[in-house]
Amino acid sequence: MQHPLLSRRTLGASLSLAAVGLLAGAPALARASAPAAADIDILNVALGLEHEAIAAYQIGAESGLLTKPVLAVAVAFQSHHKAHRDALAQTILKLGGRPVEAKPVADVAKALNAAALRDQAGVLDLAAGLELGAANAYIGAIPAFGNRDLAEVAGRLAADETMHWTALTSALGRPLPTGALSFGG
Repeated sequence: MQHPLLSRRTLGASLSLAAVGLLAGAPALARASAPAAADIDILNVALGLEHEAIAAYQIGAESGLLTKPVLAVAVAFQSHHKAHRDALAQTILKLGGRPVEAKPVADVAKALNAAALRDQAGVLDLAAGLELGAANAYIGAIPAFGNRDLAEVAGRLAADETMHWTALTSALGRPLPTGALSFGG
C-alpha cells in the first residue's frame, strides 16, 4: 500500500551518504560527503513522515478500538518512531537546517481518513500499510549506498519496519507472504 501523503520509497531512494552517516552515528562519513541543502529537505520529508507515524499510532491508541495487548504493541512501535524522529531532528540541526514541525493530529487524522476507522482491524490495517511503505523505502535505499556500513544501517532499519509489518499482519490474522523476495518490490 502506497503511503497516502508521501512515498517512503522515494524518500528512501533519495537519502544521501552524508545524512545517513549522521543518522548512523558516523559523523566522519557525513563529513566525507559534504551535505547539500537537498539533504536537509529530504530529511525534513522523512521527519514529516515520522511525525505522521507518531500521530497515526496516537490516533489508534486514543480510538478506544484496540485491546490492551494490541495497544501495548502500538505504543512500543510509536516509541520506535519517536526515536527515529529525534534522530532526524538532531541530524537536521547538525546539518544547519530547521526541523519541520509536526502537523496537528487532527490534520493527520483527516489525511489518513481516521474517521472511517471502525474497529481494531481497521486501525491495524492502516498501521500495516504505513509500515510496509517504510520497509520498502529502506530496502530501496540499500543499493544506493557505496559504503557497506551505511547499507547495513539501512538494512537494519528495513528489518525493524518489516518486524512492525509482520506483527501487525499477524495480529490481523492474515497470512505472511509465501513467496521469496516479498519486500522491496
